[in-house]
Amino acid sequence: MTLNSIGLDTEKTQELADELNQLLANFQLYYQNLRGIHWNIKGKAFFNLHEKFEELYTDANVKVDEIAERILTLGATPLHTFEDYTKAAKVPVGKNISNDGKAVQLIVDSLSELLKMERSILDSAGDANDEGTNAMMSDFITEQEKTVWMMKAWLGETI
Repeated sequence: MTLNSIGLDTEKTQELADELNQLLANFQLYYQNLRGIHWNIKGKAFFNLHEKFEELYTDANVKVDEIAERILTLGATPLHTFEDYTKAAKVPVGKNISNDGKAVQLIVDSLSELLKMERSILDSAGDANDEGTNAMMSDFITEQEKTVWMMKAWLGETI
């Protein structure tokens, strides 16, 4: 086993970096979806949702940077082209969504996909003894589960 300069197995960190790149690509698509629904939302819930969507895309933008920096910390290169992002897409793409219910459902669907990826990364990080990635995924999961609960409550649904 070869260790990198932060004491992690190089083979396992490359696998983690690949998973993180998948997450990065999908977070970029989620971010773009949030920008689109922020710009295009209409209706009586406009003011509240417009502000909420801005809060969410600002948070997503921070997370994109954190994921990319973690990939670099592990010794890999973060994906950074739209071509790469679309190839890795699992998050649904929301185009021309202005309806409040469809916008909120897009967030729920997107976060559900991101959570699956994050849980997989959490498992891989544990296997690699990578506490840095583990802590990041734990924080992301906790926040996003709460957001899913809140969005589902807004839709009048339960988890």
